[in-house]
Amino acid sequence: MLLSREPCVLQSVSLWSPVGELQVSGCEKGVHTITITMETTQSDISVGPAGLNPELQQCVKWLQSYFKSAECVSSLPLPALHHPLLQEDSFTACVLRTLQTRVPSGQTVSYKQLAEMSGNPKAVRAVGGAMRRNPVPLIVPCHRVVCSSGASGRYMGGRGDYIKQWLLFHERQDH
Repeated sequence: MLLSREPCVLQSVSLWSPVGELQVSGCEKGVHTITITMETTQSDISVGPAGLNPELQQCVKWLQSYFKSAECVSSLPLPALHHPLLQEDSFTACVLRTLQTRVPSGQTVSYKQLAEMSGNPKAVRAVGGAMRRNPVPLIVPCHRVVCSSGASGRYMGGRGDYIKQWLLFHERQDH
């Protein structure tokens, strides 16, 4: 894939969610990043400026729907993604796209299974690296990747393990 030569004009929005504040940034072509700040002082999702580009508006709607019912987002279009890492033709981008499109809500996949699904069964550690570099958690659901033993594995460098557990429970409730 060719990268656009024009610089992106980024916008950002904050949303409150059950797992903490989400900082979402993106351009008119799609979402660049979602950061979970783990601050949970508010219980509702609240959106900042109304002048967001259509791609960020769609992402906000998707995230709000996800936290109401993880199952209901299966009928919504996925937000467009425009982070440079996801535009590359790399193993990391392949792993992230495979996870996004082939592991549905309420299901998990092991690092080994995801390596196999991505075309390189020996790249289990590289899959772990791809999960660490995922710029858009929730949309690319890295929380659904678990150890072969069934252990949940580390999330957000171990700081967000309870968030991973909450997300998996939230998705299983709907099934």
